[in-house]
Amino acid sequence: MDHFDNVDEYIVDLKDKLKKNANCGNTHYNLGVAYLSRRDFVEAESEFLEAVSNSPRMAEGYVQLGGIALQHGDMEGCMNYNLQAIKERPFFAVPWGNIGFVQLQMGETDQAHKSLKKALKLDPDFAQAQATMSSVFISMGDYEEADKMLKKILDKHAHFGPAWNNKALILAHNEDWAEAAECLKKAEESGFEVSEEFKKEVESKK
Repeated sequence: MDHFDNVDEYIVDLKDKLKKNANCGNTHYNLGVAYLSRRDFVEAESEFLEAVSNSPRMAEGYVQLGGIALQHGDMEGCMNYNLQAIKERPFFAVPWGNIGFVQLQMGETDQAHKSLKKALKLDPDFAQAQATMSSVFISMGDYEEADKMLKKILDKHAHFGPAWNNKALILAHNEDWAEAAECLKKAEESGFEVSEEFKKEVESKK
């Protein structure tokens, strides 16, 4: 996309390419990504569906569709698309991380732990999977392991909101309210949406 001034120009160019070759999975995929950058989820979804129907082995396309399903709150859809992705590419860390995230949301902590372990074995520096794994440790009550995992993330990605939020959860558990409030501030500065309830609890006790 570098030689284009903006996303709109890039989209026009990709559409031109599709006029010449309507069945190119890659072009549909790139167009989907361009629409996502405009937060146009409907168009993006339709392009990713075209991408995987023309290139059924394109694991990234399923992962993107899973992300859109999650955006709609469709956990089952997200899970199914990511399962399809690992069917095509078993050693692709991203769908394993996403599956772990969905399992954790559904309360399947042990399953989530297994999936995330797989994701991190395939890509040890996968920050999103590390953050979800720290949530798994927190839900298991293993705050020490969670804290180790968060340190790994924040040493490399100082502005990773989910990690700051989880750090605040651990500090709140230890009743270090003032530090927890600091971490929540950093989480919000990094663009993470902190739970209002948790924020109020921390503020009232610091």
